[in-house]
Amino acid sequence: MTAPPRTQTANAHAPGLTTQSLAPRLDAPSVAAALPVPTTEAAPIAVFDRPNFADEATSAARHWRVPFRLLSFVIVVAMPTILAGVYYFFIAADQYVAEFRFALRAVEPVRGEIAGIFQPSAAPSPVSIDSHAVVQYLGSRDIIDDLAKTLDLREMFSRSTADWWARLQLPVSIEELVRYWKNQVDAFYDVTNGTIVVRARAFTPEDALQLAQGIFASSERLVNELSARARRDTLRNSESEVRRAEKRLKTALTRLSEFRDREGLIDPRKSADAVQALAARIRDDIVRAETELSTVKHYMRADAPSVKMLEARIQSLQAQLHSVESEVTDTEKSRSEVLSRVMESYERLESERTFAEKAYQHALEALDRARMNADCQQVYIAGFVQPSLPEEALYPRRLRSIGIAFFFQLRRLGDRRLHGPDGA
Repeated sequence: MTAPPRTQTANAHAPGLTTQSLAPRLDAPSVAAALPVPTTEAAPIAVFDRPNFADEATSAARHWRVPFRLLSFVIVVAMPTILAGVYYFFIAADQYVAEFRFALRAVEPVRGEIAGIFQPSAAPSPVSIDSHAVVQYLGSRDIIDDLAKTLDLREMFSRSTADWWARLQLPVSIEELVRYWKNQVDAFYDVTNGTIVVRARAFTPEDALQLAQGIFASSERLVNELSARARRDTLRNSESEVRRAEKRLKTALTRLSEFRDREGLIDPRKSADAVQALAARIRDDIVRAETELSTVKHYMRADAPSVKMLEARIQSLQAQLHSVESEVTDTEKSRSEVLSRVMESYERLESERTFAEKAYQHALEALDRARMNADCQQVYIAGFVQPSLPEEALYPRRLRSIGIAFFFQLRRLGDRRLHGPDGA
């Protein structure tokens, strides 16, 4: 069986149709399906090439890849950037900045000579510590409570002229107000020159100036309070030291007085000096008497009255010398009669009295200095850049914010293409 007879048979059943008219409507699959399956003998089967649908899908994907990337750029980058531009140029309210700068100064050097020797040079000074304390105070709730006495911060930060996104949404708790405050007030301490820089933002120039002036006044009150507290602490410590030194001196004097009453001596050292001088005079008298006795024995007999008298005098002087010397060094006498032993206790008490007197004098001098320093302010604010009325709004920074939004979205798009499937 061949193809021409089958064609003729088809034409016989459909008159008016020719092979040329059927050819355009028959594709390869339909022709193959229309052929009868041979039953008796094998006939050659025509093989037709099927289309590659995978190649068609790949070519379609390549055809749509460029529009998909363009659509991603528009959705991820262009539209957010346009929305940011609309917000910053047509919706965002102007914010004015009032800036001022000040530094903390001390009247006297913060460390003395002795402290400079024993303390490391890298140790922070009290002025630096107070500066950090002021900066932390400017970002805390305490300054908000202080300013609330003179300024209505909630009303200032929720002006109707401000846009919904930037203004403070009322009602608001104190914690939310503190968080909003930290965005509106920027304070930092420059360690290179020891100055504190404060920038206050508000929606009107007058509010910005009023806010900056209130912050400066509150900072000055804080520094004055810290200085007054330090002066009070110094004065109180000096007075306490004087009381301790005075009590110690009184105790030393009382013990010394009890010793004198017990021993019957005002000053054992002077008594010992007097005894030593008396013993020296007795020795001199003994030497003169012995010399005179030796001279008299050359022209008188040994039993002469003059010789007997001189010998009796010498014996009396020697007995007196022994008695005087025993008052200082004789260990057989009682303790009250031996000055060498009394001197040990007396010198110990006298040394304690002398030290207590010197300590008391130093405490009095320190108290006088503390009282003098209490009359003057040790640490004070030196404001060299005062708050002034702003004329031009510095915030929001529109072009910078739009550029940041553009580059952020562009980077986000790049990350999606890098980590997404098939670079999408």
